Amino acid sequence: MNPPSEQEYDFIGYLERLVIREDRGALAALRRGLGSKPGTAIATYPYVVPFLTSVHSAWEEATYFTIASLFAYWHQGRNTVAANPPENLGASFARLASEVQSNSIEQRFTALLNSHRDDLPVHLRHAVGLLKSREISINWRQLLRHLRYWDHEDQFVQRTWAKSFWVPPQGGKKQLDHQ
Repeated sequence: MNPPSEQEYDFIGYLERLVIREDRGALAALRRGLGSKPGTAIATYPYVVPFLTSVHSAWEEATYFTIASLFAYWHQGRNTVAANPPENLGASFARLASEVQSNSIEQRFTALLNSHRDDLPVHLRHAVGLLKSREISINWRQLLRHLRYWDHEDQFVQRTWAKSFWVPPQGGKKQLDHQ
């Protein structure tokens, strides 16, 4: 898969500038999208719609709204952005699992991997909440890119995340309780 596109970089860069400028009004407006179907919270439109000019499907559009709301949620109360986030959401969850030492983390991660795309925003909200609680950063550009391909027939996004979660960076296998 290709790295994030220029449009994806620009969008996440814009969101990061909202955090750095401490634009609480904009970030609060983006958080209003959390409990609703992506793209239905009117308050999010001024911040997301300008970046949808070359988006070609309803699913891609929904990913932008979802990411914007999750980004604002994770950054609530913060005025900095991560310089070197983990490679992908699987790597973020691996870091969480190493800190928390609970089977529930693996279960939640597996549920996320199994999510139908219609249920993905809800699962992601819970996942981001867990990562936020431990201040584990997220690679938002890569997450946006990956969500756009969630339903790809070979499930390369889910496999990529799984490898990042279950295979340590040095190679080899992670020791799991269920083995």
